[in-house]
Amino acid sequence: MTAAVASSIAIARRVLTTEAEALGVLAESLGHPFDAAIEALERASGRVVVTGMGKSGHVARKISATLASTGCPSFYVHPAEASHGDLGMVTRDDAVVALSNSGETPELGDIIAYCRRFDIPLIGITSGGDSTLALAATVALVLPNHPEACPNRLAPTTSTTMMLALGDALAITLLERKGFTAADFRLFHPGGQLGRRLLRVSDLMHGGEDLPLAAPAAPMSEVLLVMTKKSLGCAGIVDPDGRLIGIVTDGDLRRHMRGDLLSLSAAEVMSASPKTVPPSLLAAEALGIMNAKAITSLFAVNEAGHPVGVLHVHDCLRAGLA
Repeated sequence: MTAAVASSIAIARRVLTTEAEALGVLAESLGHPFDAAIEALERASGRVVVTGMGKSGHVARKISATLASTGCPSFYVHPAEASHGDLGMVTRDDAVVALSNSGETPELGDIIAYCRRFDIPLIGITSGGDSTLALAATVALVLPNHPEACPNRLAPTTSTTMMLALGDALAITLLERKGFTAADFRLFHPGGQLGRRLLRVSDLMHGGEDLPLAAPAAPMSEVLLVMTKKSLGCAGIVDPDGRLIGIVTDGDLRRHMRGDLLSLSAAEVMSASPKTVPPSLLAAEALGIMNAKAITSLFAVNEAGHPVGVLHVHDCLRAGLA
């Protein structure tokens, strides 16, 4: 390692250590004001409006996006634009979260006054405990006095990291108190890898008229017609009560390939007690089961053992789960 590389790594470690220490101090500093902020956000029947200027504005946008994606309707308002008409986006049912390291950002003046005038809950996140923002806020979340990570102690680094982490803490606390589930999370993340990871078997399976089913006594000539028509490479064998008791796959056909195959019954060819999954199982987990057992199809059954769908490995591949 050259001296230049070593120096660069030392600087990076110093920055990360400084910011990590600040987060530890922030965690220890949380108390009643944080709980009061959560209560205020929960009481708001409208949306959470997040605002900030400069670097604080960039952090505010991310906090708003995190809130919105975790079940708390939210949007960002630029404080300067708020003074030129965008205040009309803020209603009396909303709550406002305003970010300013100093607490004296001039552009926040109108939105602070607007919140005071119409009794809109205002959560201030600032390092200035005696600042205009802190004193005007319904609840002030004051950041600990911790040095910025730059050598001049000027560039917003530690302060913005604490703001961002505090925003995450607000969002996740609200998420857990609302009982927000993975299924709810997927509702707001239908695209991308995250959405694919949260797909359920029920989202991809073939059900209803597409289910390939046959009775145990059905001759294989009929079962083959069912398998061909449904094009899933298998047929589920159900008893008179509609419970899945077996499966006939392409592999079963090859194992019984002989002259009288078509005259055999489904019960004579099927693999009994096939592996099944509930429709609520994550599709990625179902794909893992198929890979582990070297099979290409899985029947989804309800609590009574009745088949409600069939998932094929190709469905998972088309959904981008592989």
